[in-house]
Amino acid sequence: MPNISLSNMTRVFARIGCLSFGGPAGQIALMHRELVDERQWVAEDEFLHALNFCHLLPGPEAQQLATYIGWKLHGARGGLIAGLLFVLPGAAVMLALSMLYVLAADLHWFQALFLGIKAAVLAIVVQALLRVAGKALGTRFKMMLAVLAFILIGVFALPFPLVVLGLGALGFIVAQTNPDWLGLASGQTQPDLPPRPPLANTVRSILVWGLVWALPLALVLVLLGPDHVLCDIGLFFSKLAVVTFGGAYAVLAYMAQQAVEGFQWLRPGEMADGLGLAETTPGPLIMVTQYVGFIAAFRTPDPFSPLIAGIAGAVLTTWVTFAPCFLWIFTFAPWVERLQHASRLKGALSAVTAAIVGVITNLALWFALHLLFTRSGGGQLGGLALPDLSSFDARAAAIAAIGALLIFRAHWGIMPVLAVSAALGLVASLF
Repeated sequence: MPNISLSNMTRVFARIGCLSFGGPAGQIALMHRELVDERQWVAEDEFLHALNFCHLLPGPEAQQLATYIGWKLHGARGGLIAGLLFVLPGAAVMLALSMLYVLAADLHWFQALFLGIKAAVLAIVVQALLRVAGKALGTRFKMMLAVLAFILIGVFALPFPLVVLGLGALGFIVAQTNPDWLGLASGQTQPDLPPRPPLANTVRSILVWGLVWALPLALVLVLLGPDHVLCDIGLFFSKLAVVTFGGAYAVLAYMAQQAVEGFQWLRPGEMADGLGLAETTPGPLIMVTQYVGFIAAFRTPDPFSPLIAGIAGAVLTTWVTFAPCFLWIFTFAPWVERLQHASRLKGALSAVTAAIVGVITNLALWFALHLLFTRSGGGQLGGLALPDLSSFDARAAAIAAIGALLIFRAHWGIMPVLAVSAALGLVASLF
């Protein structure tokens, strides 16, 4: 890579962090234009090589790609700067929006606004489902994994981490015995692997960044005890950070289930509100976790004021969500050349990606039921509460249909669709 000054790199990644709207596809395209096409800091094959590596890791791949490129340009310092600048603008905006949300949630106009946003979110989730399915389900075995994941989560209410890790382990095995089931090439001679990086450096990265990850949670445990809401927040989102394969949509169903039904931090419609807010901010979509952490702590603030507790919950959530990303990059980046040739690891990832289709389908169904029906009461199917059919909301259905037309037929971007849907929510509230 060329010799780029640290100050110049910092300015460019600050620009990327402020403009990174549109989910991972838009964010990756923005980095490609800035770093490959315009400045030629990164060669095309190096960029794709880095992107493939980041797809192997849990967490937001676009943020990890920024961290990895920063690491290639200026070592750990460059990776830290690039990764933080990708996250901080969106985190600041999300915190401000979360504060506005809790202060204005009881106002009629605000509720009407978010009726439209939630309807648009349903169309956006369906779009994400179709995109992931188109890329992930290339074989019948992968289709079977997607259906199996949907049944295990939606019908049998098995925990998301258990399903993803279990099907990933199955893919690991199948990659060795029947790689064609996963669309992997078989019978090819493996290229010579590059030399192993020093093991001491790897262990040092794990210890240092593991400590960085755990330190705030340890302070919460010591100062507030294991029963405090901040401890629940730190532990839950730390666990979520380890299993966030396939992007934010993949874990939203599990996060919504736990936040709404398990911990009872949020009401059902508020989860969709949070996703709508996250869609309007720069940075990774997984920033919706910050919104959940803010509201959870805001509503159980002792011994703090609600606002201070909410800010603490948001900061802790963001910390334990993104600190692991630096751990993965700084630990495994020196091994990236060897990891690219790990066929069984590719098989595990391929199986997980297929399973994610079933997970996102479950999420889309969960959102649809809570958007289109205002009450539950039709019984229970596994972990899914069935709706009271008499509570069908025709306004939400109409706005969702218009949002779908704008996305799938008119090919509008996310931001204009959200704006139009929000306006329609305000208009619908008049009738």
